[in-house]
Amino acid sequence: MPLTTFEEEIYLRTLTGRLVGKAIADLGVNKLAVVAPRNIICSSIATATETAFLDHTSGITYHFLVDNNEEDIADRLAGFNAQVILLQFGGEIPIEQTKKSFVKLLKAMAKKNVPGNIVFHVRIFAAGGVKEALEDNEIKKYLASKEGLFVYTVGFDEGKVYVNKVKISDKIELEKLAEYQVTLEHADLLNRSLKERKIIFQ
Repeated sequence: MPLTTFEEEIYLRTLTGRLVGKAIADLGVNKLAVVAPRNIICSSIATATETAFLDHTSGITYHFLVDNNEEDIADRLAGFNAQVILLQFGGEIPIEQTKKSFVKLLKAMAKKNVPGNIVFHVRIFAAGGVKEALEDNEIKKYLASKEGLFVYTVGFDEGKVYVNKVKISDKIELEKLAEYQVTLEHADLLNRSLKERKIIFQ
């Protein structure tokens, strides 16, 4: 059981989304699509990301809500023509169900050859969602054609969020591009939520 309350989980996503929005802005992006399932946790991090992105750019963003409508979302993403598509799949929905939706969306995006680079949410990446998606040859070809695939990850002991480039060959490899220091409050919530451990600051 996580050592956090549901309220803290929402606040944690606010803090994380603030960093992710800044990190995406730092990639030089001016048009961002944020895609998230219909649940409170995913909506919290998505809207925090969008707000931070807008705060750090003169660009535009749009929130695409996934709710058993992956084909429609892929169509709308193609029309939106974003520079970067952030797939923020995680939240309180069981992870196996979330992975099915994630893979289904990528399959639909591959069929329509939706433009734009892609950023993966750490939760779906760590749970093997990208690895599972790459078992589909059409998705693998689609992702391999992208100039940029990224994932943000957490350094629990370092108290940092990392932005990594994802390299796909026979295996998935990460190349660290940037790092962002988190606050002590953020680090504490990350550790209690995701590592189920309390940390003591000296």
